[in-house]
Amino acid sequence: MKELSYLNKYFYKYKWRLIPGVIFVIISNYFGILPAKVIREAFDLVKENIDLYRLYDGFDQQNLIYQVFGSSLLFFGIIVLVLALLRGIFLFLMRQSIILISRHIEYDLKNEIYNHYQELDFSFFRKNNTGDLMNRATEDVNQVRNYLGPAIMYAINTVTLSVMIIYAMYDVNPTLATYALLPIPIISLIILMVNRIINKRSTRIQAQLSKLSSFVQETFSGIRVIKTYVREEQKMAEFARESNIYRNTSLDLVKVQAIFFPLIIFLVGFSTIITVYIGGIEVDKGTITAGNIAEFIMYVNQLTFPAMALAWVTSLIQRAAASQKRINEFLNTKPEIISGRVSERLTGAIQIENLSFTYPETGIQALDNININIKAGQTLAVIGKTGSGKSTLANLLLRMYDADKGTIKYDGNNIKDLNIKELRHQIGFVPQQVFLFSDTIANNIAFGLDNTDIEKIESAAQDAAVYENIAAFENGFQTHIGERGLTLSGGQKQRLSIARALIKDPQLLIFDDCLSAVDTKTEEEILHNLGRIMRSKTSIFIAHRISTIKNADHIIVLDNGKVIEEGNHTSLLAAKGEYAELYEKQLLQSVE
Repeated sequence: MKELSYLNKYFYKYKWRLIPGVIFVIISNYFGILPAKVIREAFDLVKENIDLYRLYDGFDQQNLIYQVFGSSLLFFGIIVLVLALLRGIFLFLMRQSIILISRHIEYDLKNEIYNHYQELDFSFFRKNNTGDLMNRATEDVNQVRNYLGPAIMYAINTVTLSVMIIYAMYDVNPTLATYALLPIPIISLIILMVNRIINKRSTRIQAQLSKLSSFVQETFSGIRVIKTYVREEQKMAEFARESNIYRNTSLDLVKVQAIFFPLIIFLVGFSTIITVYIGGIEVDKGTITAGNIAEFIMYVNQLTFPAMALAWVTSLIQRAAASQKRINEFLNTKPEIISGRVSERLTGAIQIENLSFTYPETGIQALDNININIKAGQTLAVIGKTGSGKSTLANLLLRMYDADKGTIKYDGNNIKDLNIKELRHQIGFVPQQVFLFSDTIANNIAFGLDNTDIEKIESAAQDAAVYENIAAFENGFQTHIGERGLTLSGGQKQRLSIARALIKDPQLLIFDDCLSAVDTKTEEEILHNLGRIMRSKTSIFIAHRISTIKNADHIIVLDNGKVIEEGNHTSLLAAKGEYAELYEKQLLQSVE
């Protein structure tokens, strides 16, 4: 229960719904044990009336005794039905209270997990796969809900019913009650032993389910590649293998439960046998009546449900504990990047001093002692080979990571002192890997805004040279695009991403190789529009093509995380270095 104690705050939140639920449980159980007493009276009445009927054999009173006997049995039958109806009403109220609470807490917990995910930094999502994140917010929460609702409801029901029944049994005859309850300690010992096995196997089930979910999510995301390389059968075989592992892991738990539940039933049945045998002895002694034996048999059979429920509840609690442990692992994860408190309007001046960064997951050094000074309103271009650290620099400027050494300053303020949300609101970022949502084109462009102004959307689309493409669609800006923009071409996706950044009217724009999929003519149109839009604003272009960056105020060439050349287009060509060599190669390719 250590892991599940995290949920106590929710019980406190909904305590005024939980308390009536507990009261309804107690009342329903009270009406549940009363029929046994009614049956005892009815049983004793039957025996007494049969003896009396025989005693008056041949007398006129015999018919009167028969009529009274019939009326009495009908009366007892009506009482049993009324008690059952009353119990049913309170059982309904119990479920309406406790089960509804579990749904409210499920809602709160899912929101807490999702909101916590949003607060965690970029490195967290690099370490954990999407399927596992999804599984903890869905399947694990569902297991926890089973504890919050059914498990707690039946646990309270089991405890109150057991206490009431045991009290009633000892109130009738302590000797018979003691013998009838002898199997209970054995049941407790079995449950204690099986609990540990259930917990371990439940943890393995949830872990394998996360792995299976991750595999499916990755497969669907990369379905185009899978079909292109005709690897459907291989993926189906891999899925079957992972499914078999999940099935076998689940069967290991089912095998334990398959032995557990029948054993509990056997022990309860054994109590019935003991009740009849010892009850007969006590009747012979005259300490109880035959009706008490019937009453005890009903009590013992009523204990079957608590015993069964105890086993089932134990299984639910163990599975919920395993799931809550996995949830707690993420909820207890703290973001490595803590937002500063300084909020101010940026002018666009950036100072990068002795900046170094190594990816903690791989140990690869992406940047090594970088020094750059960008004045407000300037255009900086970053070029270099694949893996030279260009995208890493962009992520550091957005503070997706914190540098190992050195500092980044905006207008003289250390980036660590700035409010992260305010900083990112003022930056328009176009990533190398474009991500579009399964939504309309208009909503994708307006993603960074709180409202959808169609005029702004159309203006941004025109600046990104994608307006004509959108207008050609049957539904225009209200066209729904597939997951990750699968229905669009690479160039269209890139231009939509550019429009999404431009509509924010940012003070700083960062383009991470976002024109690689557009043709030269479209590239020139976009760059012309950007020149107008970004006048007096700072922009950073990360690119492979020199045609994209040749008009920049300052150009740096990266290689293995180090600045090997810097200057403007003319000075770098005159230096006859890496930049000039790259320019000549691209010039030859364009001629060919």
